[in-house]
Amino acid sequence: MLVIPAIDLKGGQCVRLRQGDMTDSTVFSDNPVAMAERWHAEGARRLHIVDLDGAFAGEPVNASIIEAISRALPTLPIQIGGGIRDLDTISRYLDAGVQFAIIGTMAAKNPALVHDACQRFPGHIIVGIDARGGRVAVEGWASESELDATDLAKQFADAGVSAVVYTDIERDGMMQGVNVDATVALAEASGLPVIASGGISELADVRALMHYAQAGICGAITGRAIYEGTLDLATAQAMVDSFLATD
Repeated sequence: MLVIPAIDLKGGQCVRLRQGDMTDSTVFSDNPVAMAERWHAEGARRLHIVDLDGAFAGEPVNASIIEAISRALPTLPIQIGGGIRDLDTISRYLDAGVQFAIIGTMAAKNPALVHDACQRFPGHIIVGIDARGGRVAVEGWASESELDATDLAKQFADAGVSAVVYTDIERDGMMQGVNVDATVALAEASGLPVIASGGISELADVRALMHYAQAGICGAITGRAIYEGTLDLATAQAMVDSFLATD
């Protein structure tokens, strides 16, 4: 199980939102490349990047920054989400050295795209499922669908996706703890590896998730907590490694 630092891009800056609200953002750095290098130096084994502007625009907006991070850290696996709506965009990111493309909105609106992407780019596709009250949200969380998050995940059980990033929007950026029950339930119901996102604020949240690694929880994304210092990235990853080595 990986502890994965998040870099959310808005207007070329590294920010964190609260519950996905673009009007409620905190700027943590105006140099995303330097921030990525910091997390790499602190032991990150993967980086989670979201093009927030792209998620709302429906196309990449901060792609040049993401490509710059990939060039600066060619050995660090990067997963990118936000504004990925077609195969050409995925191809561009993978050609730039990004390891995983996260399909979010289009997974709900056009599930066939996920299947096509998995066939064309095997091993490089992650599905992003963002939910509020169990219902899938799309378009940068600006609107909700009637889709149940678990039902959507089940649609991709045999598609060949590498993982699902599951975000509880109501917990995201709020430092109120991760929704362990919903995350584990989605992993068990779908049979897919799940990366937890939203609400991880301290070591106890990571500890709660690592006990379910055997149930399919393969990662935990953390943002505001590592920026504000309530969670130390290296300490968290070492704790997980130690636990799994003896489990």
